[in-house]
Amino acid sequence: MKKVTDKLWIAPQPRKDDLADAARRGISAVINNRPDGEEPGQPSAAENRQAAEELGMDYIHIPIVPGQFQEGEVRDFQKALAEAGGRVLAHCKTGTRSLTLWSIGEVLDGRMTTAELVPFGQRLGVDLTGAIKWLESNSGPLRSAEKDHWATRNPQVKGFFDKRTFSIQYVVADPETRKCAIIDPVLDFDERSGATATKNADAILDFVREQGFEVEWILDTHPHADHLSAARYLKEKTGAPTAIGSRVTEVQELWKGIYNWPDFPADGSQWDRLFAQGDTFIVGSIPAKVLFSPGHTLASITYVIGDAAFVHDTLFMPDSGTARADFPGGNANRLWQSIQEILSLPDETRVFTGHDYQPNDREPLWESTVGEQKANNTHIAKCKSEAEFVKVREARDRTLPMPKLILHALQVNTNGGRLPEPEANGRRYLKFPLNVLEGAAWD
Repeated sequence: MKKVTDKLWIAPQPRKDDLADAARRGISAVINNRPDGEEPGQPSAAENRQAAEELGMDYIHIPIVPGQFQEGEVRDFQKALAEAGGRVLAHCKTGTRSLTLWSIGEVLDGRMTTAELVPFGQRLGVDLTGAIKWLESNSGPLRSAEKDHWATRNPQVKGFFDKRTFSIQYVVADPETRKCAIIDPVLDFDERSGATATKNADAILDFVREQGFEVEWILDTHPHADHLSAARYLKEKTGAPTAIGSRVTEVQELWKGIYNWPDFPADGSQWDRLFAQGDTFIVGSIPAKVLFSPGHTLASITYVIGDAAFVHDTLFMPDSGTARADFPGGNANRLWQSIQEILSLPDETRVFTGHDYQPNDREPLWESTVGEQKANNTHIAKCKSEAEFVKVREARDRTLPMPKLILHALQVNTNGGRLPEPEANGRRYLKFPLNVLEGAAWD
């Protein structure tokens, strides 16, 4: 069995004991995409159905002849997946037809592009060139999600400021379709008592309900060092897929060593989607793309949704400058290069930052434009070269203590917002490596 999403798994033709194993692993429904009689000894659909139903699993037969996909069958597959009450195992002879059906639907509905299919399939060991050929033959002109018109639509953006961590969380919505994405949600955490809460996330959910929005995405820009991510909690509440930058695996590998987690899967499987430079998706009908923006961390990305860029720590408000670059994996030169790519967007592009530390005790602010950043950012406007910026940035970083929650947050955020599993007494525990980070605040 190979995991496609938290809900969908694919597999080759299962035997009876394979179905029993699937049931033990939480599979509640089986979708069979094989016609009967493809090869000698193949179990019939009736035999499969009996075996599945004896194990308490629903059974759906959507037979597909190799290379003969129809859109109706794609929609039948989507309907069966949507109506299943729990996890679904889809199979054919090898699993390829099942993943092809799912992938065609993802592209037709704008959640993936054809350019993403081959690398996505490779991660699962499945050849999806058949899906691309079908789409090229049957889709006609490229859908709006694959056209390069990023700034033709203006999403509605609502920011939520968390006073405890100075973080801004966002709901980004398409006013036309009422579909939205949630970006960088905060899980409340009090380091003195060890208490967690979902006040921030629940306020976001209340807003989503009040506005009549449907959550399509839960997006993190990077594994945060100053707050815990509520991505997992919001996924449980909404069912929406989670996503982060694909280089998160490098951050996971780094912190896996720091925390001494030999069995931790540093493969990004904790999220439903890993975005790389240039990847595209949509929010409702608004096209979005991803910029790889390392420097603050190894894995930082920027989401450009319509005319709005969500840059989190890469840029702050103009009076606050730029992000630090001294965390493990950070680099001031790469930060400068990432900032230059963001500033190459049209001047009218709205820029939404992920923190505001309220210099001079002003009210919290989080929206500017590319033009304003170029003209007024205290670290950009005054530094005319990469070398000058690096000198200023590194000098500033040497004066900064480590964030007070970095050792709390990274063990949660590198795991997709999952808290540690309860131990034998039912309690969860955070783990602290000693003397591993520089920047102690002794004074």
